[in-house]
Amino acid sequence: MWLKLTPDLEIASAESEALHAWADTSRVVKLLAQDLAVGALLLEDVKPGVPMRQLTWSLPEAAALLRELRVPSPARGQGSVLQPLAHRVSFLFELTDRRLADAGLSGVFAPAVFDRARAAALDLAGSGTMGLVHGDLHPANVLSGPGQQMVAIDPRPALGDPDYDAVDWVMAGVEEFAVLERRAEELAALVPGQTAGRVLAWCRAVAVMDAASRLCTGRADAETRFIVELAHR
Repeated sequence: MWLKLTPDLEIASAESEALHAWADTSRVVKLLAQDLAVGALLLEDVKPGVPMRQLTWSLPEAAALLRELRVPSPARGQGSVLQPLAHRVSFLFELTDRRLADAGLSGVFAPAVFDRARAAALDLAGSGTMGLVHGDLHPANVLSGPGQQMVAIDPRPALGDPDYDAVDWVMAGVEEFAVLERRAEELAALVPGQTAGRVLAWCRAVAVMDAASRLCTGRADAETRFIVELAHR
């Protein structure tokens, strides 16, 4: 078991609400107990628990996880603390802007490019199928569980377009747009309700954020160059 203490009580409450919604799937870490007054969540121990970023995985394996995450589509009812996905998207773009400025890289993206990406992401967040979104579903937040199935942890949940959660799995290791298109189509064929065109649109919209994260840590590999190019498309 793991005791997770979250200073931001609203974040702890949102995670608790999402984990309760996913309680029927084995592909999300189990919430065993909680004390939301102090931001405490008691979580199951996922074994073997190796982050997927350290392992080799396939799109069909990622699809199995994404299918399970799409099952619940709760409406934001009375007492819910879940925010619209647009709220998280706005926060992430603001954070990206600050990171670029702090790293002296504000000039990497022209204001028009940055603003266009943010507008596109906000449009996607508020349209399409509405469902429960993990919000931070990258290979470091997914562990190897029993039977080698993927188990998601650490959601930053929101209500919006579930296709958002597919972005990191489609873009992983990609250096050419044709490969990105092919992966988006392959994944969408395996996840009912997912649309390859919307996943690609999300990839373009958040490429600015992904590129900024890489550039701020000094990465300059072929994958980073492709993501920078994608941000300008």
